[in-house]
Amino acid sequence: MFIQTEETPNPAALKFLPGKAVLESGVADFISHAAAQRSPLARLLFEIDGVAGVFLGSDFVTVTKTADKNWQVLKPMVLGAVMDHFTSGAPMLEGDGAASGPEDADEDYNDAGVGGEIISQIKELIDTRVRPSVAQDGGDIIYRGFKNGTVYLSLRGSCAGCPSSTATLKMGIENMLRHYVPEVLQVEAVN
Repeated sequence: MFIQTEETPNPAALKFLPGKAVLESGVADFISHAAAQRSPLARLLFEIDGVAGVFLGSDFVTVTKTADKNWQVLKPMVLGAVMDHFTSGAPMLEGDGAASGPEDADEDYNDAGVGGEIISQIKELIDTRVRPSVAQDGGDIIYRGFKNGTVYLSLRGSCAGCPSSTATLKMGIENMLRHYVPEVLQVEAVN
């Protein structure tokens, strides 16, 4: 098995491509060892000192490291863990096993007075124009709501904590949404 790696815009995150499906649908984001209990691969990766996050996508695994660790040391250990998992035949997710999709995100920030057409248009633009690009960088972006002209988005995987995420939100996503949806005034990231 040959596993490719790709750098992401976030220097703390590296994308691992095993050459086969990781999740059939949705994504799974683990930000701690405790949160990773339903994923044998994520549990294995969190056993490596210096792993701070694991994000599972359709055909990739993004690993985020702690600031005090170096990729030259961590990368071989992560590659070994990913290879061990795939050759073991263990499932990617255990239990109910359902990966989360964008529809699973809490929409805490919706303005009750906003028409469904505006929200549908925002979601469609995010799903068709933004999410595929963000996935190429090893992350995900989820619609969380629209209130008083502000679109609230949640960043996951390599996008969470990325130094360039603010520029991406403001210069890329905000400008695109404002162009197509005049009701959008700004975009903000939320946890």
